[in-house]
Amino acid sequence: MSLPRRALVTAAGALAAALALAGCGSTATGAAADLAPAGGGTAPDGTVVNLSPNQNRVTTPKVDAIAALVPEEIRKKGTLTVVDSIGTTPPLDFYANDDRTVIGVEPDLASLIGNVLGLRVEFNPVSWENIFVGLDSGKYDVGLSNITVTEERKEKYDFATYRLDVLGFEAKKGSGLKVTGARDLAGKTVGVATGTNQEKLLVSWSEENVRNGLKPIDIKYFQGTEYYLALSSGRIEVYSGPNPSLAFHAVQTGQTEVVGTYSGGGADVIGKIAATTRKDNGLVRALNGAIDEVIRNGSYGQVLKRWGLDTEAVAASEINPPGLPRPKP
Repeated sequence: MSLPRRALVTAAGALAAALALAGCGSTATGAAADLAPAGGGTAPDGTVVNLSPNQNRVTTPKVDAIAALVPEEIRKKGTLTVVDSIGTTPPLDFYANDDRTVIGVEPDLASLIGNVLGLRVEFNPVSWENIFVGLDSGKYDVGLSNITVTEERKEKYDFATYRLDVLGFEAKKGSGLKVTGARDLAGKTVGVATGTNQEKLLVSWSEENVRNGLKPIDIKYFQGTEYYLALSSGRIEVYSGPNPSLAFHAVQTGQTEVVGTYSGGGADVIGKIAATTRKDNGLVRALNGAIDEVIRNGSYGQVLKRWGLDTEAVAASEINPPGLPRPKP
């Protein structure tokens, strides 16, 4: 399947408007504290973004026929152990303003899946790399943490998709930068989190620039929100990460802006985010069925709207669709 570079990516400004809050400020240390609104958390369009531990999540009924697809071992324990990375910023996976409660679009969707399957959801926030360590060992049942389907990952994991994967590029407001492809970042200092698909994209773009006689991209690595200071101080010119997080951050600070977006699957594949489980452990059909059920009954749409991510919705869940291609040798 061929994908024009910007065909599936809506303007970052539209997402930012949906997420915009008035001001920021708190004494806590978590991501929600850094971004918490001083003026109540109501967006200009009336959307309320709840950063408190009392989430009042959208719920949905159990569906026995789908719950019956859950492997017996998981059904018996009655718990779905979900692993997520807390190193991202709102609205994906982050701590509420109590600096303890895990909230965001990913936990909301995990809770819906648990509802359909009749399982209590246990959240396990870890660093990004430990998601896969835990899945490999069987410590966790499923990862919901903005994980993109890739051909390489499909060797070890099964995927049930639930959202489009859109990457963003954040720069200081007024920088004049516009990022649509590799040449726009030639010679630029760009920050990224290690082990992510945006890292792979930047590496491939840098190699493309060198082949075309342009300067390589100077890639710098950051974890979590460390990039904020580097971007504001000028140590990096651009940061690449999940577009929802960057757009949310940009409208909070008022000092940065999203200067480009790109499919997380690259130029040739529609990038898709998926619930991720160890290959052939028998859980993926239940996850796929649960996601399709919440899409059908509208609770999925309610969750995405709640976090301003309507534009990244999928019409149906897919099991192991075409993923981000393997790096060329």
